[in-house]
Amino acid sequence: MRHISIYSLTMLVMFSASAYAQIPKKFQASTNEITSSNLLTNVINDIVVQGDTIWLATEQGVSFSRRGTLAWVNLANTATFDSKGIAAIGIYGNTICAATGYSTSLGDASVATGGGLHISTDHGITWKYVPQPVDTGTVDTLWYGNNLIPALAITVPQQNITYDIAVTSQAIWTANWAGMLRKSTDNGATWQRVILPPDDLDEINPSMTLQFELSPVQKIYTVNGVKDTLRESNNHKVFAVYASNDSVLWVGTANGINKSTDGGTSWKKFSHQNQSKPISGNFVVAITEQQWNGHSIIWAATNNAVDPDEVKGVSFSDDGGETWKTALLGFFVHNIAWKDSIVYVATSNGVYRSDDFGITWSKNGSIYDAKSLQRFVDEEIYCVGAAGDTVFVGGIEGLAYTIDSPSNPFGSEWHIIRTCEQIGLANRTYAYPNPFSPDLNVARIHYSAQKISTSSNVEVSITLFNFAMQPVRTLLHNAPRNGGREYDELWNGKDDRGNVVANGVYFYSVTLDNGDPIWGKIMVLR
Repeated sequence: MRHISIYSLTMLVMFSASAYAQIPKKFQASTNEITSSNLLTNVINDIVVQGDTIWLATEQGVSFSRRGTLAWVNLANTATFDSKGIAAIGIYGNTICAATGYSTSLGDASVATGGGLHISTDHGITWKYVPQPVDTGTVDTLWYGNNLIPALAITVPQQNITYDIAVTSQAIWTANWAGMLRKSTDNGATWQRVILPPDDLDEINPSMTLQFELSPVQKIYTVNGVKDTLRESNNHKVFAVYASNDSVLWVGTANGINKSTDGGTSWKKFSHQNQSKPISGNFVVAITEQQWNGHSIIWAATNNAVDPDEVKGVSFSDDGGETWKTALLGFFVHNIAWKDSIVYVATSNGVYRSDDFGITWSKNGSIYDAKSLQRFVDEEIYCVGAAGDTVFVGGIEGLAYTIDSPSNPFGSEWHIIRTCEQIGLANRTYAYPNPFSPDLNVARIHYSAQKISTSSNVEVSITLFNFAMQPVRTLLHNAPRNGGREYDELWNGKDDRGNVVANGVYFYSVTLDNGDPIWGKIMVLR
């Protein structure tokens, strides 16, 4: 994993972005008004839409935009927030819950770590901080009906990170990976572990006589000098949680999908192995529910777990989970959103759209902003959200949106919001990320054309040189650009012959019309 970033965590899983309130028919933002962004980061982990408010879980905190203005308010280093990344956001009415996550070093490995939760009950005006819920001791026993269930005590935030949140009128539910499924009925003051079926049981209820352990890992422990063992259950490694209402809950784990119809007491499990028409895979990282015109469809990101017969994809059910259909097989699905009859699925291969309840699918195509000349180079999309006819997507490349309406086909025109340091009239340039690896991404050379004119075209030339000042790549030669804007030009780390350059320091010059060159430096590190 990379340094302590939610971006590195989302390379493995992404988070549910469900809308918890009625979405207006037409989002109020004008696509012609977007000229810049004050987001703090280009890594977007989650998008949650509530009415006319867009909430973003980013690598540097929570950002939101109200009333469709797309003027972003960033909560990093304000109120209870620091600058840690946000792994998940859950909303119900005026209650908003945001979970932080980061990485810590454990030997030679970086370990996903829960950074606690920030909770607001007045729609984001004031916040309180709750440390990542942990337990004491080694093993507890939890009552379930007349059964005592041994339960592993999770005493540290490492591997105990909140990947998803569902908020109802009665509780906050969190999916915490090794921290298992938890709920709070007092806005985070206290938490309790929720008992799910183990791997070898497909359902549990309090009237059953049961003998199993609640534990995501195998644990050998000693009580009164006697050794005992907690068995590992992949179904206790929890990634996703969704609430249809106060009674009906859906939980995604590393062993399938669990459904409760009595507020989280009894559970029925759907896995790739226990149904004739099953989900595609048991590694479930997102769940949402599409409700429109009498249809109620559960959608889940169901990726492959341990069985070689499982496959990545999206699974969906219109009969409450009794049978499932699958689609987009072979693509890692991160996230799902919908509007009316249309569903959008964020995958490792871009965003896919279906307007016939999963029968046929179309892909977004290239995400390219013709006005700013920005583009998403990496196809992978982490999250998607729909606000009326406006569809937002996010990932490591930034935030982008398009209109999906009868007069504006989905993806026909994209607008990209990518944060960068504005140069204005300054006579300088910079590149980001820097250093960069051509194996992982591209370098963006940022410059301003405003020093020449505010309206007329400017001819731009960019040349890259090695440390000996020998030219290795002509990136642009007298390319026309509008004089009133700032631009990013992309370098993929290759020379003019198409070969990836060696590690080292490279210089570049930006020349506007016949002016003096502006110099910058890029370090290539593979």
